[in-house]
Amino acid sequence: MVVAMASLHDRIEGVLLGTAAGDALGAPYEFGPPRGPELEVAMKGGGPWAPGEWTDDTAMAIAIAEAISKGGDARDEAVQDTIVARWLGWSRTAKDVGIQTQSVLSGAAREGISAERARAEAAKVHQRTGRSAGNGSLMRTAPLALAYLDDEQALVEAARAISELTHFDSDAGDACVLWTVAIRHAVLTAELDVRVGLRHLDAERRELWSERLDVAEASRPADIDRNGWTVAALQAASSAIVHTVPGPDAPRADHLRLALDAAVRAGNDTDTVAAIAGGLLGAVYGASAVPLEWRGLLHGWPGMRAHDLVNLGSAIARGGKPDSF
Repeated sequence: MVVAMASLHDRIEGVLLGTAAGDALGAPYEFGPPRGPELEVAMKGGGPWAPGEWTDDTAMAIAIAEAISKGGDARDEAVQDTIVARWLGWSRTAKDVGIQTQSVLSGAAREGISAERARAEAAKVHQRTGRSAGNGSLMRTAPLALAYLDDEQALVEAARAISELTHFDSDAGDACVLWTVAIRHAVLTAELDVRVGLRHLDAERRELWSERLDVAEASRPADIDRNGWTVAALQAASSAIVHTVPGPDAPRADHLRLALDAAVRAGNDTDTVAAIAGGLLGAVYGASAVPLEWRGLLHGWPGMRAHDLVNLGSAIARGGKPDSF
């Protein structure tokens, strides 16, 4: 019993830590071409990023995590108000903010930031551009899974609601549902199953996403174009995971390191694809699977380090209750 509980806690703590590890690993390679096996992938920093520094992917996830770490329900309007206000405050000094997210937050802030105004602005962006399915809601969604380990339907509702604060398109909401349900399943069972959330989509959408996952499993990450689109980002993350499963004689936890390396080698939106993959892999293999060197380097907004992410993930899963340990 003690061993099982320790393993569960490790997986809970791995969700945010895995997200940040993928994010920081991919940050210096963002918008670059695919990287061949002869080229290094290392957590070395570059551009505006120090070694181990996470980007907007993890920062926006942390804002969600903070809001639900005291037991708040992400489906509640007041909690959503807190999240969008925190995003807006972060965005004013952030080194990078997604174009769509920045447009929504700045537009919503003109009359006073709130979840209602953010959703309305997200709909306007969609109506004006005809598309709003960038990967910006998928990249930040992982912590929601920890708040609803005992209620999958509530997780589905929360994932859509938080996605819609900045991303109106149904593809974005679907992607967040699929990935958070997969993370929840991984935390509870230590099993990888990206398809486990398909049952929460209607029949037509379920068939479409099943076909999209077939493409991911048949493709290498670098072969999936336009991974700034939420569908392609999910496919690339899934592909990196599928194509790096260790052999029977290799340590199982090596999968996290190998898959994040593959996600970064896909090129283009490297930090986001790796952050998405990292949230799920951390849920499967736990915080202990994140290499010690990476854990020592990880840091970022709002002045956090690896141990803070571990504590934040644990607090979400406890529903704001004191740590009995």
